[in-house]
Amino acid sequence: MSRLSSACLAALSLLAAALVVVAPSAAPAAADGPGVGTPYVVTVGDSYISGEAGRWAGSSNASSSRADALGPTAYYDNPSGTGETINRCHRSKSAEAYIGSIGGGVAGANLACSGASTATSNGSNFKPGLDFYDDGNGHVGQAKALQQFATSHNVKMVVVSIGGNDFNFADVVATCVADFLYSPSWWKDYCHDDSSVTKNFTSSNVTSVRSKIAGGFQNLRTAMRNAGYADSSWTLLVQTYPSPIPKASGFRYSQSGYTRQSTGGCGFWDADANWANDTALPTINNTVKSAITQSGLTNTRTLDLASAFNGRRLCESGVGLYEEKGLASWQSAGAVDKTEWINQIRTVSTCCENSPYYIQESLHPNYWAQLATRSCVRQAYNGGSPRGGTCRISGTGMSGGEPRMSLQ
Repeated sequence: MSRLSSACLAALSLLAAALVVVAPSAAPAAADGPGVGTPYVVTVGDSYISGEAGRWAGSSNASSSRADALGPTAYYDNPSGTGETINRCHRSKSAEAYIGSIGGGVAGANLACSGASTATSNGSNFKPGLDFYDDGNGHVGQAKALQQFATSHNVKMVVVSIGGNDFNFADVVATCVADFLYSPSWWKDYCHDDSSVTKNFTSSNVTSVRSKIAGGFQNLRTAMRNAGYADSSWTLLVQTYPSPIPKASGFRYSQSGYTRQSTGGCGFWDADANWANDTALPTINNTVKSAITQSGLTNTRTLDLASAFNGRRLCESGVGLYEEKGLASWQSAGAVDKTEWINQIRTVSTCCENSPYYIQESLHPNYWAQLATRSCVRQAYNGGSPRGGTCRISGTGMSGGEPRMSLQ
């Protein structure tokens, strides 16, 4: 227990604060606009769409280089490719916006930001929400950024992931991991009954968050109208959140001892993992879907990602670390099918000092998962006639450089 020091608690606090884009397609040579020029797919929202953790393909406790698919410039998205447009938004080069990487004919733009909620916040790092915030110094909300972009580009579909941070998802994760690390197996302290967790899932808070999400969707509609678009000329594709860890029966590490976190980076008690899959995730996703109805938007489709990564989740049986599977690196044959698609939960012992990892990358879809989601977004775009559906793994190996996925 000596390793479970105050430093670990500090790391979990950082996780709570932090969890709170191949290369972007080239811009058209000529000035385009609504209905004119290269069609664009634009992504907005939070870390589950910005590309957080997109640098890493699977995990290794032996060497980070085994899983390092994109390298240290993974999140560099400014025009010169030398840094981030907004610090810690982590818009990775593997992000789902860039569906034109296969087939061409459509470009992508990523306006999302890791840590974003429905409303803009300006703390240690600027986090643009789905609003029209503008401080006059270049910091604008994502609705304002969408309006500016859509005025001079032909935006056909906007993809959004939002709501998790309004439910304080990161705080919930940090609490669950702390409860796992600081209570013994013979006297388990569960997070699912902690008041700091349950308050996020009361009927009154669900109602409040639903209204915030609906308001965010309405802001996106206003942005597109202000940019000169009729509602019928573009589609809002609303995506739900995927399950990042399995239920109790699906873990490959026992909950006894600390291997589940120290080796797997998935420190949840069985009961909390079941609650996360059976209660927390459905509540968040149902709230997102009901917010579509409340918003009154008529040009929406839904991309259901709840089970998109089942079979490849963090610490799930059937997949493993590179050293557990005898694989040299992410480029080894079969790596996409044998390694995890969700990033490990990091603490100070496995992050930050002399390490390329960020705590905020914890429990996010990694390189494999983001390319998989990109495939489903491309299928949803459907050649310019958008459709919704459920995204699932459809086979092994890669097709066109992406995992095999289907939209049903």
